[in-house]
Amino acid sequence: MSEFIPSRDDAMLLLRKYNTSESLIRHAIAVEGVMGYFADKFGEDREKWQVIGLVHDIDYELYPDQHCSKSTEILQEHEWPMEYIRAVVSHGWGICSDVKPESMLEKTLYAIDELTGLIASTALMRPSVSVLDLTAKSVNKKWKDKRFAAGVDRSIIEKGAQMMGIEKTELITETIMGMRTVAEAIGLKGNL
Repeated sequence: MSEFIPSRDDAMLLLRKYNTSESLIRHAIAVEGVMGYFADKFGEDREKWQVIGLVHDIDYELYPDQHCSKSTEILQEHEWPMEYIRAVVSHGWGICSDVKPESMLEKTLYAIDELTGLIASTALMRPSVSVLDLTAKSVNKKWKDKRFAAGVDRSIIEKGAQMMGIEKTELITETIMGMRTVAEAIGLKGNL
């Protein structure tokens, strides 16, 4: 019997089964877009990276207090491969999981999850309301204001960048580029 390899359709069906919040769906699509962008950059399996990005917060809406541990149950129940489950759980390392990101896929997911939130918040404050004209310089300016997007743990982004072996500003630039690929789907195409 061959192992089930989930497609984007499988991931989206599952995501919508456990999440009704459009903001959580948009976040999942933002992470999916960035993961696909980085997969291409690193010469990795684009669909696998995107599918994992799409379901990384599968349990968050229904089980916020059991984030990452419920993901394991849900994905195992649907016969997802252990490699996918491990990657999903590793993005909560040090917060709600003790699974340390090891592969480049896991390190990338860990680094960009919080960052997509900071970038989206920054884009929403711009006259264009868009990621299409957003630069790392603008995000770095907002980074320094700890009250801005206060829920975003900047230390995780810094730790993730270090794990990836990439400089923070470059990580921000590349994450913006990834979010541009899904700008319309995440409501950040704006009025350009």
